[in-house]
Amino acid sequence: MTTFLVFLAAIAAIIMFLIGIYNSLINLRNRVKNAFAQIDVQLTRRHDLIPNLVEAVKGYMKHERETLQAVISARNSAVSSLDSAKLDPSNAAAMQQLGQSEGALGAALGRLFALSEAYPDLKANQNMIQLQEELTSTENKVAFSRQAFNDTVLAYNNKVQNFPNNVIAGMFNFESASFLEIESPEKREVPKVDFTS
Repeated sequence: MTTFLVFLAAIAAIIMFLIGIYNSLINLRNRVKNAFAQIDVQLTRRHDLIPNLVEAVKGYMKHERETLQAVISARNSAVSSLDSAKLDPSNAAAMQQLGQSEGALGAALGRLFALSEAYPDLKANQNMIQLQEELTSTENKVAFSRQAFNDTVLAYNNKVQNFPNNVIAGMFNFESASFLEIESPEKREVPKVDFTS
């Protein structure tokens, strides 16, 4: 009788252990979704500011239609990628596409701001100054949200991939999540130093 009770206690302990692993995987997966929701808020704010920026610039940059169209096209692509990523923040392909489209949007905005330097009236325009400040603030919030998301993904992936968690994760189709990498080509460039002048 005592052996049987010890056996039942051992089985109960193993079941409780497995339930604990499963619940922790669920909690971390939900944290990944929540962290992505924070990115969603900031990227949506960024995307919503861009049409106002284009409108503010339009009157000054009549000859720069191609640049304005590139910004609008990049914004629309980024919105579409964000919508796809929202469906499943752990989808690697969706995260990669979002990172690429956000990188392209950042590059298009960079070209727009570089061109705006050639228009002194535009640089002094209060709407333009305010929109640039709001976009800069939003970019910082996106960076912080992305870092928090990637940290949460790291914790989740560690839990999914470590033994014995990986056995439970495999049984219940918990897949590793993907980090959100937003490529910024200008951050990868080596600064040029010129001492000749």
